[in-house]
Amino acid sequence: MSEWIIYLIIILVLLIISLVVAKLMKKDFHLEANKLLGYLGGKDNIVNAECNLSRFKVILKDVSKVDKDGITKLGAKGIVEIDNQLKIIFGRDAKQLKKYIDELL
Repeated sequence: MSEWIIYLIIILVLLIISLVVAKLMKKDFHLEANKLLGYLGGKDNIVNAECNLSRFKVILKDVSKVDKDGITKLGAKGIVEIDNQLKIIFGRDAKQLKKYIDELL
């Protein structure tokens, strides 16, 4: 009987630890979107923004204002530049970032 109590305590401790780690790892998309907006040259530099699956596509007035290193540090897995358009691969975070970017624009 006492072994079951020990196992139960261990399971509860592991559960609490996993919840704390999950909470700490959760991204603050408002902060991420603000940073992304700055790395894209500000909201006045953005003509249009779209989201397609894992990609965040943005059309810009001036691509030279973009901080690609900053975008990569935010978690972008790749950036493709075509003329005045960037396709940024964010994975599953793309839709969430797009939602917050729309609120800021």
